[in-house]
Amino acid sequence: MIRHASPFAPVHARSAFVGRVDPRLRIVAAVALSVLVALADRFAVLGSALAVSVLGLALSGLPWRVVLRRLLPLNAVMLLLLLVLPLTSGGTPWGRLGPLEFSWEGLWLGVAIALKGNAIVLVLLALLGSVDATTLGHALSHLRVPDKLTHLLLFTVRYLDVLHREYLRLRAAMKVRGFRPRMNRHTYRTFGYLVGMLLVRSFDRSERIAAAMKCRGFRGRFYMLDHFVFSRRDVPFGLTSLAVLLVLALMEWT
Repeated sequence: MIRHASPFAPVHARSAFVGRVDPRLRIVAAVALSVLVALADRFAVLGSALAVSVLGLALSGLPWRVVLRRLLPLNAVMLLLLLVLPLTSGGTPWGRLGPLEFSWEGLWLGVAIALKGNAIVLVLLALLGSVDATTLGHALSHLRVPDKLTHLLLFTVRYLDVLHREYLRLRAAMKVRGFRPRMNRHTYRTFGYLVGMLLVRSFDRSERIAAAMKCRGFRGRFYMLDHFVFSRRDVPFGLTSLAVLLVLALMEWT
């Protein structure tokens, strides 16, 4: 059976306020906030959305060390955008480095993209970071997401680790045979063989998994034995999320 709380999430995340909210409501709120932030242009809205996402992250109970580790690759890309966009966007110049000219429009565009990216990632981490894949798939099924998309999500999460272990076994076999990567044609050809063998083994494993599921009576859908129930503790979260959406929308479009 699939329960409300994620059995794989940290205990502090499950006991936090956000962790006790119905996952369906959290998915709807996360999608709505992400879409609104992606469409917003005013810096006041983007800054407010970032502040709301940080507050939600504090209520989610997720470790800040994990959050910062997730944000590091994103902000590395954002830093690159902040360096490139002022050079390529054109507009009012604010500085010059030899033949290179930096524009205010490009700088503000880079800042807006950075604010949007961080706000969306933090919202998703705050609302869905403590939801395991099984619970997420269960909630998506309740929200009438097509079964094929739900199955694709569940199988992808389930077998990513299996494929990674298969890759490690192939790399170990290459090292045992004396392979040492270098910048030459033999290395490129060997890695091509590695990728091809990984695809072949993945296809073979998928056929065996499909046959095993059919032997167990699989008919294209997973039957849910347990169901989510909207309770009183979900009402404050729903009303708060709706109020935040309305305030941000009014700030952007009025």
